[in-house]
Amino acid sequence: MTDDSARRVQFYVLPDAGERRRLKFACTLTEQAYLAGKRVYVWLDDPGELQQFDELLWTFADRSFVPHERFVDMQQWQQTPVLLGCETQPMQPYDVLINLGSAVPATATNASQIAEIVDGDESGRQAGRARFRHYRDQGLKPESQNIPADWKP
Repeated sequence: MTDDSARRVQFYVLPDAGERRRLKFACTLTEQAYLAGKRVYVWLDDPGELQQFDELLWTFADRSFVPHERFVDMQQWQQTPVLLGCETQPMQPYDVLINLGSAVPATATNASQIAEIVDGDESGRQAGRARFRHYRDQGLKPESQNIPADWKP
């Protein structure tokens, strides 16, 4: 479990609805964390969404390369800096959680940094507000950043 006083929670609020745009933004965050030498875990709601993100992470930008694979166990981080999951979660400390799920996963307590991405879809916004309250209720101080409409990966 990570020290709560040191944990950082950042919400990225996209101006419009769109699953692909949200996933592309997540790809950019994942790449930034990978390039900074962080161990990254990306949480998704279901295997179909995981597959879509997996494929997009290989192709979202022409010059990007983000080595990744599906999470099985903690030993993978010795060879692969980015792990994806929708069922099994790392239960030991790691650097960055990128939460693409609708709820806060149990593994969030193990991450030093948490990135939440909320798009303009109303149900997604409501779920984002619930996650924001969850973190606040846990004694954390989540921050929000509005992403400009003209943002491109």
